[in-house]
Amino acid sequence: MSKLTLSFSRMPVKWKLTIGSALLLFLLFAAYNIVQYIFVERWMMKQEEENTQRDMREILNFLLEKEFSFNESELAYIRNYLEKMNERNQLIRVLDDKGAPIIVVSDEVPDHWAQSYPSSRLIHSGLWFLDDHLLLMRSPLTIFKFNGTVEIIKNIEEFDRLSTAFFRIMLICCLGAVIISGIGGRLIARQLLRPLQAMNETMTNVKEKGLQERVQLYENKSDEIASLMKLFNEMMDQVERSFDRQKQFVEDASHELRTPVAIIEGHLALLQRWGKDDRAVLEESLDASVQELSRLKRLVEELLVLSRAEKEQPNVDTERSYVEEAILNTVKNVTVLHPEFDFDIELSSLANVLLIISEQHLEQIMLILLDNAVKYSGGHKKICIKSEMREKTAVIHITDFGLGISEQDLPFVTNRFYRADKVRSGMNGGHGLGLSIAERLVGRYGGNLLIRSKEHEGTTVSVSLNIAERE
Repeated sequence: MSKLTLSFSRMPVKWKLTIGSALLLFLLFAAYNIVQYIFVERWMMKQEEENTQRDMREILNFLLEKEFSFNESELAYIRNYLEKMNERNQLIRVLDDKGAPIIVVSDEVPDHWAQSYPSSRLIHSGLWFLDDHLLLMRSPLTIFKFNGTVEIIKNIEEFDRLSTAFFRIMLICCLGAVIISGIGGRLIARQLLRPLQAMNETMTNVKEKGLQERVQLYENKSDEIASLMKLFNEMMDQVERSFDRQKQFVEDASHELRTPVAIIEGHLALLQRWGKDDRAVLEESLDASVQELSRLKRLVEELLVLSRAEKEQPNVDTERSYVEEAILNTVKNVTVLHPEFDFDIELSSLANVLLIISEQHLEQIMLILLDNAVKYSGGHKKICIKSEMREKTAVIHITDFGLGISEQDLPFVTNRFYRADKVRSGMNGGHGLGLSIAERLVGRYGGNLLIRSKEHEGTTVSVSLNIAERE
C-alpha cells in the first residue's frame, strides 16, 4: 500500500487529476447504478408479493362467501373459478387438513415443484421465496367442518432473468463508465492544467528570453485560475519595472560616481608626474580633489538616505511631530545660509497640529524642498510657505517664482538622478536625488507629494501628511 501511495505521489499532476477525476466519476456512476438496481429489484419483488396477496384475498373471499363444503359436486365449479383467477407461471392449490391437494390449477408451473415442498416443512400461513425461483404463499381456510389451506406458487424465473439482464446492462454501463470517466478525467485535467502549463512555459521563456514574457490571458474568463494568471502578469510587470529601475539606478549612480573619481584620478596623475614640485598646481589639484571628494561624500550619503527611505518601515503609532515648530526651525536654518531670501510664512492653520511623521524626517523633507526652491529661484528671492487643513490631512505648500519645470520634464522630476536641463543639473552640484528622497519619506507615512510648475513662472510643491489623533 505504501509503495502504491509513493508511486501515486510521484506521478505528474495531470495523471493525478486524470486518475482522481476518473475514479470519482466512476464511483459516482457505480453507486448510482447499484442504488438503482437494488431499488428496482426490491420494487419488482414487492409488486410480486402484492399481486400474490391480492389474488389470495380474492380467492379466500370467494370461497368464504359461497361457503363451499368441497364435496365432489362443488369441485368442478371451484376449479373453473380458480382457472380464471390463475395467471401465467402460477399454480393454485387447495389442500385438506392433512396437506393432501384437493384442487390443483396450474399455468406452466410443473406440479412436482409444489410436491417438493410438503406442508410438513412449512407452516400453514405465510409467504416464502424458495430456491430463488419460486414464490410460495399459504393461507388457512376454515368453512364449517372443512379445515384446509389455500396455496399459491408463482414461478419467478422470468423475474430472475429480467433482474440478471438488468444487472448485466448495468455492468456493461459501468465498464463504459470507466472508459468515459478516463476520457472525461483526461479532458478535465487538460482543461484545468492548460493555464498552469501556459504559466510554466512563460516562466521558462522568462528564464531564456528575459522578463518581458507574459502569460496569454483567456478572454471572457474570470475564475480563480484566470485571476492567478492576471496576478502573475502583474507581478512580472512589477519585477520588470523593478529590474529596469535597478538597472537605471546602477547606470545613473555609475555615471555620477565616474565624474568625481575621474577628476580626482586626473589630478593625482598630474601630481604624480610633475605637479608635486609646483606649489600652485599642487594647491589647485588638492583643492579640486577635496571638492570632488566632498561631492562624492554627499552623493554616497544621499544614496544611503534614499535606500533607507525605501526599505525601512516607520512606526506610525509612535512617531509624531508638531508641524509648525519643525517648519519654523528648518526655515530658520535655511535663512542663516541664504540671508538674501525673503520667506513668506503663513502657518496659522497648523498651530498645535500633530502629524504622523517623525520630526527628523519632517525637517529633512522641508530642508530638501526649501533647498530646491532656493537653488532654482533664479533672480526671484521670495519663497512662500503656506498651509491648509483638509479633513484629516494637513497640506504644506512651498512656492518659488524662479525657473520652473517644463511640462515634458514634470512627470520625471522625482525619479532618481533625473535633472530637467543642463542649467538645473549644473547648479550647486545637485545629484537629482532630493525629490526622490522627499517623495519616499512622505510616502512612508501614508502622505502624498504633488508638484505643479510652469516654465519660467515658478514651482509649487504640496506635501500632504496625516494628522495624528490626540489621546
